[in-house]
Amino acid sequence: MRKLHTFHGGIHPAEHKLESSAQPSLRAPLPQRLVLPLKQHIGSAAKALVQAGDKVLKGQLLAAAEGMLSAAIHAPTSGTVAAIDFHAVAHPSGLPELCIVLQPDGEDRWLEHAGFDYRALPRDELLNRLRDAGIVGLGGATFPTHVKLNNAQHIQTLILNGAECEPWITTDDRLMCERAAEIVQGIEILRYLAQPADTLIGIEDNKPQAIAAMQQACAGSGIEVVVIPTLYPSGGEKQLIKILTGKEVPSGGRPLNIGVVCSNVATAFAIHRMVNHGEPLISRLITVTGNVKSPRNIEALIGTPIAELVQLAGGALEDANGYIVGGPMMGLEVTNAQLPVVKGSNCIIVKSDKLFPAPPPALPCIRCTRCVQVCPAELQPQDLYWFARAKNLGKAQSYNLFDCIECGACSYVCPSNIPLVQYYRFAKSEIWANERDKEAANLARERHEFHLLRIEREKQDKADKLAQKEKAALAAKAAAATQAQPIPSQPAQSQPAPDPATVSATDAVAIDALRAQVREIAHPEAKHTKE
Repeated sequence: MRKLHTFHGGIHPAEHKLESSAQPSLRAPLPQRLVLPLKQHIGSAAKALVQAGDKVLKGQLLAAAEGMLSAAIHAPTSGTVAAIDFHAVAHPSGLPELCIVLQPDGEDRWLEHAGFDYRALPRDELLNRLRDAGIVGLGGATFPTHVKLNNAQHIQTLILNGAECEPWITTDDRLMCERAAEIVQGIEILRYLAQPADTLIGIEDNKPQAIAAMQQACAGSGIEVVVIPTLYPSGGEKQLIKILTGKEVPSGGRPLNIGVVCSNVATAFAIHRMVNHGEPLISRLITVTGNVKSPRNIEALIGTPIAELVQLAGGALEDANGYIVGGPMMGLEVTNAQLPVVKGSNCIIVKSDKLFPAPPPALPCIRCTRCVQVCPAELQPQDLYWFARAKNLGKAQSYNLFDCIECGACSYVCPSNIPLVQYYRFAKSEIWANERDKEAANLARERHEFHLLRIEREKQDKADKLAQKEKAALAAKAAAATQAQPIPSQPAQSQPAPDPATVSATDAVAIDALRAQVREIAHPEAKHTKE
C-alpha cells in the first residue's frame, strides 16, 4: 500500500459527474464543416501546407509544426479545403485566429497509414513521429508531448493523471472504463521513452468503475494504480505529484527537475493510436453536459462546432443561456455555438440560470484569508489581487504570480464574490504583453543599429574605393609624365692618355700637330702678334 501525501488547501465543490459518466460514449457523425485553428497548443502556431481548393484525405498533414515548441494539424476527414481565414475560437482574448476550414466530402477516406514497432526506432525518431502526429497533452494544458519527453530519460517516476478532479467533466473516467487496455499500451510507449523506475496512475476514489478497469488492465505490467481521495484540485500536475510522491516542484521549476514526468491518460491513448494504428490526433472524447436532455461523452472530430455536439446530447433545454468550454472552475464562458472544439476541449457545459446563477456584485476584500487557506500553491491570493488591481506587476511577480494554476479555489470561497482568478489572468497577460513589447523593442533597436552600421560601412567602402581610384589616377599621371621626357645623352667617357712607350713615331707627329691646333684655337691672339 503506497503512502499518500497531502497538498495545501483544496475544496469540495459539487461534482455533477454522474449525469454524464453513467452513459456509454457515442461517436459523432461527420459534421457539415470543420474549423481547424493553426494554434491548438502551447507554443508557435503550425504552418499551413495546403491552399483553398485542395482535396485532402483523412489523416493528411494540413499544417506542420513550426519550430520545436509546436504541433502539427491533420485533416479529421476527407474533403476540400474551403478557406484559410480568421475565425472566432474559444480563447480568453476573444480575438479570431487563423484557421483551416475543411468541407467534408462524406466519404471519410483515409490517407494510407499503418502502425509500427516503436522498439525498432531510435528514441529521437519516435519523438519526431509524436511531433509530426500532433500529439499534445489532453488534460487541458495542450503542451506538445515530444517536448515534455525530450529530456525525460531514466527518470524516477512516470505519473499518469486520471484524477479528473474538476466538476462536470467525465471524459477520462469514460475513457478508462471503455479503453483501459489501449491506455496501458500507450503507457508502455511512454515507459519506453522515459525509462522510469516507477510508473503510477492516480485516480480519484469517485471513479470506481474506472479504477477496476485500470487495475485489471495493469495486472502484471508493473504499473501501479493508486486511488487518491477526491479533493479539488488533486488533478493539478504539481498537486498530484505531491500526493503520490511527497515531492514538491520548486517555484518556477518543472516536474523533471525532481525526476518526475506527468501525462494524462487521454494522451497515452492518443499515443497508442498513433504508434499502433498510424493515426494522428484528429479526434477526442468530450463531455457534453449541463442543461441538455441527455448528458454524455462524445468522440468528436477536432474542429466540430459546439452546436452539433449539443444536438447529439439531446439538444439544449429551453432555459439555456450560454456555454462553458472546459469545466466550471477553469473553463471559458462563451455564447457562440459555432465555435469549434479543439485538441484541448475536454468538456462543453450548457449553462442555465438555475445551474449557474449569476454571481452577486463584488464587494471590497475583507482580508478574511479564506483564499489563503484553500490555495493549493500556498500563495497569498489577496495580496496578488491588490497588486494585480493596482497594476503593480513587478510586485505580483515577486509574490510568485506564475505559480498560480488558476484553479479558481480562491474565487470559489471568497465571501466578497471577487473574481480573483480574472485578476491573476489579467496580470499574467499584461506581463506577457510587456515582455513581447520589450522583445519587439529590442529587436527594433538591433535592426536600427545594424542599419546605421551598414550605412557607415557603405560610406567607408565608398571612401576606400574613391581613395583607390585617386591613387591609381595619380600613379598613371606620373607614369605618363615620365614617358614624355627626352632621354639625356650619356657623356663620352674620357680616354686614358696613350702610353708614350707604345706610341709610334708617326703617331707622335700627329699628336703634336693636334696639340698645336688646340693651342691656336685657344689662343688665337698669339698668332696675330707674331705676324
